[in-house]
Amino acid sequence: MSYAIKICGVKSREALAAAASAGATHVGFAFFAKSPRAVSHDQARMLADAAPDTLARVALLVDPADEDVANAVLAARPALIQLHGKETPARAADIRARFKTPVMKALPVAAAADVARARDYEETCDWLLFDAKPDPNADRPGGHGRAFDWSLLKGYAGRKPWMLSGGLNPENVGEAVRISGAHAVDVSSGVESRPGQKSTRLIEAFAAAAKAVLQEGAPA
Repeated sequence: MSYAIKICGVKSREALAAAASAGATHVGFAFFAKSPRAVSHDQARMLADAAPDTLARVALLVDPADEDVANAVLAARPALIQLHGKETPARAADIRARFKTPVMKALPVAAAADVARARDYEETCDWLLFDAKPDPNADRPGGHGRAFDWSLLKGYAGRKPWMLSGGLNPENVGEAVRISGAHAVDVSSGVESRPGQKSTRLIEAFAAAAKAVLQEGAPA
């Protein structure tokens, strides 16, 4: 597969099934108590058991202690650990080595300098995720439905694969991919009927719209 579609903040079997049937490649479980999409370890274990092999599981954590990572890995058995806080390149490397699991670092973007920071993480992370920088008063780093200037990523030529996130939905994902040049997209609030409540209809619509544009740039 030369593209990726991640449905993040999944916390129900219905949303998991919709992501799988719609053709998503990744599904994210949020281990962050302040998020309306937060799951318990028992919920994550249940969802991990129900997830088909076609969905790569991602454990989202924010500035986690080692114990937090260990519990999330035990519950979700993730293919990727997503670090969505202020983790340094050294901390990302430590988590990657300690838990023997690939790491994706989320980077908040509002200006070109924020994209340039990605270079600092290329040696220690397997994936990068570019998300909109939250409001300074926000109590969580993502999931706000905010977008950023996608043209900041046009021509980006990093050495690691990356996902585009932040404010994506079924209506704008096509434009976002064409402007940014992304080959992978991540969505959470853009496929919800209300905060934390995934809509199977919107998941299906997002995946269809994303696949249509991502396949345009996929190798034959």
